Amino acid sequence: MDGKGSGAGMDCHDCVISIEDMSFRYEGVDVFEGFNFRVLQRDFVGVAGSNGAGKTTLLKLIVGLLKPQKGRILLFGRPVQEFRDWERIGYVPQRLALNPLFPATVREVVRSGLFSRKKMFRRLTAEDHRKCEEAMQALGIADLADRRIGKLSGGQQQRVFLARSLVNNPDLLILDEPMNGIDAETQEAFFHMLNHLHQRHNITFLMVSHDIDLLRTHLGGEPKMRFGKLNFYIRHSHELEDCGEENLTHTLRDWRGRREPQARAH
Repeated sequence: MDGKGSGAGMDCHDCVISIEDMSFRYEGVDVFEGFNFRVLQRDFVGVAGSNGAGKTTLLKLIVGLLKPQKGRILLFGRPVQEFRDWERIGYVPQRLALNPLFPATVREVVRSGLFSRKKMFRRLTAEDHRKCEEAMQALGIADLADRRIGKLSGGQQQRVFLARSLVNNPDLLILDEPMNGIDAETQEAFFHMLNHLHQRHNITFLMVSHDIDLLRTHLGGEPKMRFGKLNFYIRHSHELEDCGEENLTHTLRDWRGRREPQARAH
């Protein structure tokens, strides 16, 4: 399946992620044994579990940072080791994965979301620059654009990674504990955006979290599947209500615009 953006060439029953009979052992411990799982186009999947349950390991296996001892993983129908269309995937890592001495500015980190291995050395267009500025504005970090990311607070860093992941309009958004260190208002804005994207855009979500209450609130009271210590909450949205907007951060821009008059009124 070739193509980029808005799930080109796919319908709601196509597999975005397919895990087939996967086994993975780490330091002599079986983390996954005979694991099978599928994520369909426009699913929202939340994975909950205690520390050490395998949440982050699962994400690393899916994006090819780890290799299973048995079985295979497919991304958009292709084995992960052969997959090349990484611009179709937005990834928000845990904040702890950031080296505090990393020298890039906020603007440089957000812009890096527009590059892939195939487009590493292309020049950014005026439209690319506009997307980056709008993403920073939507996530409330425009005033931090020239700051070094290592100098920011945890919540600010997570906003930067969110902007980076969305600026290229991915087909699959993977989020590893995205709420860690984020204030309540930013959490509200974030889920306002995710709910809109899930209902109105061709985008698929895979999010891991230790916060079961958070997943129950947004994805349903009971997990649809359990494997070992992991619980999988799944919400389907296969009836596309087309939004007409291509810039995925527009919902945050609109949300902030509505809240600012309220704040001034108080």
